[in-house]
Amino acid sequence: MTSYPLDVLVARAAALADLGPRRLLGIVGAPGAGKSTLAARIVEGVGPTAALVPMDGYHLAEAELDRLGRHERKGAIDTFDAGGYASMLGRLAAGGPETVYAPAFHREIEEPIAGSIPVPQEVRLVVTEGNYLLVPEEPWSGVRLLLDEVWYLDLDEEERLRRLVERHVAYGRSRAEAKTRSYGSDQVNAELIATTRARADLVVRLAD
Repeated sequence: MTSYPLDVLVARAAALADLGPRRLLGIVGAPGAGKSTLAARIVEGVGPTAALVPMDGYHLAEAELDRLGRHERKGAIDTFDAGGYASMLGRLAAGGPETVYAPAFHREIEEPIAGSIPVPQEVRLVVTEGNYLLVPEEPWSGVRLLLDEVWYLDLDEEERLRRLVERHVAYGRSRAEAKTRSYGSDQVNAELIATTRARADLVVRLAD
């Protein structure tokens, strides 16, 4: 597998943006693979004409997860508002004159907050990252149709799980709870995501 230095990926994203008037780049991978970090670095590298709109803003609210009995599986494919996410991407792809406001997920409170991310008219590249961008079943299939490119971020499995456990610990879980989550429901999600890898335009492993 080819490893890519960050500057090569930034250049590819910038070239995509140059095809304009607005392009959408998706970054997908298993939990802990580093999607949010890579997406943020791509946006930083491209500059002010790029914006980051993560899929995580479409987490269902805690109260709704409780009502549906899905709270213990938060992060699973049926704990997101996929239709709302696809609708937002459609608005962004249309590239109209108005500023589009997207929601953001705040881990410190475990809730999405609407209207958190402004995407003004001058943004030419929207980078979105998430777990299920390449899932072929509806309504996720509509997401893939709206993305001009999708990159699958690959990482050694042992390192991915180590990072994932540390992330859960950093957000307040005990180490035992973090391992249970990482090797349990998160791993089920990771195995589903892995089945979509072949649908990516580019498989990315970052060079050290």
